[in-house]
Amino acid sequence: MSLDKISAQLAGSKKSLPPVESWNPPYCGEIDIQIKANGDWYYHGTIFKRLALVKLFASVLIKEVNTEVNNGVSKATAEYFLVTPVEKVKIQVDDVPFVLTQWRWLDEEKTVMQVSTNLDDEFTLDEQHPLIISENGNLYVTVRRNLKAKVHRNVYYQWVDIAKEIKSKKGTELIISSAECQFSLGSY
Repeated sequence: MSLDKISAQLAGSKKSLPPVESWNPPYCGEIDIQIKANGDWYYHGTIFKRLALVKLFASVLIKEVNTEVNNGVSKATAEYFLVTPVEKVKIQVDDVPFVLTQWRWLDEEKTVMQVSTNLDDEFTLDEQHPLIISENGNLYVTVRRNLKAKVHRNVYYQWVDIAKEIKSKKGTELIISSAECQFSLGSY
């Protein structure tokens, strides 16, 4: 499996996202592609310099979650793959594949927030794209399918500035609202 071969298979893709959910290609092994925790993509230890190529590969990225039961304890593990209609190759993702780097209000009333990733995916922070807090306190947003973006520290601090303090069972929560949804940034 080579980078050139995958690129050639995807070259005819349109601007919209490919229908990877309907593809069921055979597993063809691993390729030495790594997505670092900061969102940078590497091939054989060298950073990708062409953003267009990274965006192309990101458009065919899928995440599969496997649950194993060992001594009565279930553990979920995630694996990431690049898929084409004819091949499926495993890649390494250190945390999640995207980083949420920007946000802005879409209306003057400041009720709908648009967010964007390091790969220029843009969407509304809403019920389909919720903000979640991991067990270790990191913030993530669902980008598409089951792929997530980690909220960049700068965005987090900007959201803390606009958050409202609300008393809850967890203590005082910092809440932001978008598209008639409320999201917690954490509590103290």
